[in-house]
Amino acid sequence: MHDVKIKLADIKEQIEKKVHHPYLLRYIDSPVIDEDKLLLLISILDELKLSETRAEKYAITAMLIQIALDTHELVMNDESEGEDLKHRQLTVLAGVYYSGLYYKILAAFDDINMIRALADGIKDVNEHKISLYQKAPEAVDHLMNTVKKIEAALFEKLTDAYSKTDWKEVASNLLFIKRLIAEKEQFIKNGTSIVFEALKKLTFPKVKEMSAEQQNYLLLICDRYIDFSRNLVDQYLMKIPFVNELLEQRIHFIFNHSQSVAKTFVEEG
Repeated sequence: MHDVKIKLADIKEQIEKKVHHPYLLRYIDSPVIDEDKLLLLISILDELKLSETRAEKYAITAMLIQIALDTHELVMNDESEGEDLKHRQLTVLAGVYYSGLYYKILAAFDDINMIRALADGIKDVNEHKISLYQKAPEAVDHLMNTVKKIEAALFEKLTDAYSKTDWKEVASNLLFIKRLIAEKEQFIKNGTSIVFEALKKLTFPKVKEMSAEQQNYLLLICDRYIDFSRNLVDQYLMKIPFVNELLEQRIHFIFNHSQSVAKTFVEEG
């Protein structure tokens, strides 16, 4: 576990150096590096038996792509004006800047399969984000699949490129669970979230203000998908020859957190 922690910290530091831009950081927050996604990447790449240099390059590139996609998402539903408009424009610029960084690294790759996998992942994420923000899904299963693709398409394409089906299922379902937990927390705290707005449109299309019972029903739908995905993570984890201790700890933490969120709502409700 110690070696994985060192590798995680080292690659994260390299990413932080690459995304550091003094002018942008005067006006916008530093980009968030999702350590769980980075840990998953490191764990998957370790099994591919790549050289350390190549594995680091792949991990850094994939995370720069993720940061760029996350940064662009910050402005998709923002209609700010004045100073806030400047902040929005600079956030867009930051996303473009981060995109440029990963294209620069990709240009130096000699692995066509990896380039194609990452490019396909970017395409999938963007298509599904548009679908979610336009509330286009026509069924709950479609909506949840859209959310999963947004969170995990990069991982799905990367693992497909190397025929790592078990890792694909673990990564996609774990990241899907994390996103649903975050959406639940936002919904419980603020009464709304992008995913729950889409879920409300599908479940209660004629209702403007939901009752507590209706809100609880949406949370129960969400919990069913979390529970199903938890079972899939457990099922496919058992098929992977070796999973580092740090990742196992994070998976258990995420599972426990999902239960505590549900418990908190029941107690407060």
